[in-house]
Amino acid sequence: MNAFTALGLSPEVVKAVHDAGYDTPTPIQEQAIPVALTGRDVLGIAQTGTGKTAAFTLPMIDRLAAGRSRARMPRSLVLCPTRELADQVAAAFDKYAKGHKLNWALLIGGVSFDEQVKKLDRGVDVLIATPGRLLDLFERGRLLLTGVQIMVVDEADRMLDMGFIPDIERIFKLTPPNRQTLFFSATMPPEITRLTTQFLKDPTRIEATRPAMTADTIDQYLARIPSADPAAKRTALRALAERADVKNAIVFCNRKSEVDIVAKSLRKHGFDASPIHGDLDQSTRTRTLESFRKGELKFLVASDVAARGLDIPAVSHIFNYDVPHHAEDYVHRIGRTGRAGLKGQAFTIITPADARSLDKVLKLTKKAPDEVVLDIDWSQVREGGGDRSRERSRRPPSSRGEHRERPRADHGQRASMEPVAPGPAVPVEARAETRPEPAPVEPVVHAVVETSSPPARDSEPRNRGRSRGRGRDRDRAERPAEEPAATVEAQERPQREPREAREQREPREAREQREPREAREQREPREAREQREPREARGQREPREPREPRGAREAEAPRAAAPAEAPLEHGDARPDRSRGGVKAPQGYGEREDSNRVVGFGSDVPAFLRTIPGGR
Repeated sequence: MNAFTALGLSPEVVKAVHDAGYDTPTPIQEQAIPVALTGRDVLGIAQTGTGKTAAFTLPMIDRLAAGRSRARMPRSLVLCPTRELADQVAAAFDKYAKGHKLNWALLIGGVSFDEQVKKLDRGVDVLIATPGRLLDLFERGRLLLTGVQIMVVDEADRMLDMGFIPDIERIFKLTPPNRQTLFFSATMPPEITRLTTQFLKDPTRIEATRPAMTADTIDQYLARIPSADPAAKRTALRALAERADVKNAIVFCNRKSEVDIVAKSLRKHGFDASPIHGDLDQSTRTRTLESFRKGELKFLVASDVAARGLDIPAVSHIFNYDVPHHAEDYVHRIGRTGRAGLKGQAFTIITPADARSLDKVLKLTKKAPDEVVLDIDWSQVREGGGDRSRERSRRPPSSRGEHRERPRADHGQRASMEPVAPGPAVPVEARAETRPEPAPVEPVVHAVVETSSPPARDSEPRNRGRSRGRGRDRDRAERPAEEPAATVEAQERPQREPREAREQREPREAREQREPREAREQREPREAREQREPREARGQREPREPREPRGAREAEAPRAAAPAEAPLEHGDARPDRSRGGVKAPQGYGEREDSNRVVGFGSDVPAFLRTIPGGR
């Protein structure tokens, strides 16, 4: 009788487990499977490599056996932090659900949307996804989460610790409130436990082993090196890989940039190694991981993306190139070896800068690893580390007593571009003896033009309140040097105009006799002056006869008799006999009885004095 039968699983599931090679459940499976079959929420804590994936996969298959999926509405949802872990969970469903007509879909980034959308349109029972791709397809309207009956969060502490809390909260709000929630992880710190209270409803806490406890099948070792130089760490890694009987190994680094550098260094020294980290495309990551699983690749250099939940069988060694920043990651890293009862070894390289991180790891695991002494001459490693700055500092200083003569071209010739051939060194004493004495230089006397004005500094009043000492010396240093008066005048003199321009200019006498510009502008235009009659012709005309005064002409001229008055109509003007003028039409003046013509003075033109009668 199979031990899985006592857990309440169906015969089809028990047969699939037996065909996979498992007959005895692990402690976490033995406690979590019966509770999950009842529909209650589960919070499972167990160290890595103890079968947590089967602990939620097997009861989910039994519960989903009765029912049918609908298009774009999955019946169960499994969230994973990484693509590799999601692919591993999908492989577990494919292995254990052979006797059932259940279909599943894998939603991860780095692959095309088309195949994933086609599976969702046909309807899936189990949806395995990473949070980013799941929300992306939901926003595109490709799936609904209102039909989710069971929700699983694998590696729950990692999901919450990696900053996925907003995405997880949003996904939980999109699912129905009466769902069943299963949390499984290798570590569960107290602060993460407080966060799970908002996601789980009265969960059953199953703690198969103490949190962050490493497996007894793993032998742990520490290798201390005296320097944190990357070249020294790579040398120590190669020494550990050569002395151990490595069948296949995983090398963990903290940074993605270090992953590529370490993999390149191992390949350079004859090791079969390839990198895997989050910046690589999904096809490369999948191909590299599959080669390592098949045994075609011996060393897998990875970041923590490959540390969580990967089920790679028969990994013999784990090398921690860097001590992890979080102590819980150390448990996940070394948990890749010693699985399923097999023996494994884990080596960690320790530098003086890793003291604090190592203390956290030892405090969490409560186990002191053995130390390994490496037979390496570290002074030679530092010298050959390839650091150019240290190579420059190790160069012998050049002797100042040696001088190499360089060829010089004579005056008027072009210097040769041929490289200088090394010649014998010439000592300083011999160079001084062969050097020709310079010709005597005649002193040059500068004439200084004396001016009647005293220097500028004497003309300024002296500041008597200034302190003596440093301030006076500073003022003297900042004061510009005095220059001769002739030099100052030469600097202020404007640059002289060329001779050709001076010869083309108008003479000064002509400029002075010329009419000012204002008078020229007020003159009559030249065209008007040319059209006007010449002055000589105007002087030759006959003079006009003098006219009589205006008053005499008016007295001699007889006044015409006034015509008979005609009847006036409204608006007609009537003569004003009192003043000899014409009275304005009615309504034109200020008053109707006014005899004054509005708008005219006392002198009325002659053509208005007489108005013919009628119209």
